[in-house]
Amino acid sequence: MPNSVPDISDAEFSVLDVLWQHNPASANDIVEKLNEIKPWHEKTVKTLLNRLVKKQAISYEKQQRSYLYSPLIERESYVVKQSKTLVDKLFRGHLSPLVASFAQQSKLKKDDIAALKSIISDWEKEQQDD
Repeated sequence: MPNSVPDISDAEFSVLDVLWQHNPASANDIVEKLNEIKPWHEKTVKTLLNRLVKKQAISYEKQQRSYLYSPLIERESYVVKQSKTLVDKLFRGHLSPLVASFAQQSKLKKDDIAALKSIISDWEKEQQDD
């Protein structure tokens, strides 16, 4: 596994997202899954796969006449990096304005509120133990 999560474009993310759900997968398998959402050209997907290999986000194994691709980075690691980038970029590193924005604009569901309260409560307990 690479030590750091590389920068990944939106198109590369679409390919990687398929691999997180279905791996290992051939280029044709990936094209088929992507085409369930919107049309993708096989050549485009192969270019994106090559980029992801160079970025060490995915690996491949030759099997007979095709290559099978698998992710090298975990979805959770990518989500953590992107979340931090978003908070740093848009909210100057402060999480509360992000949550407040969602609460005001999206009408948080009871489940979301309960989950946030639980996360904060767990964090407060950890801080007391330190």
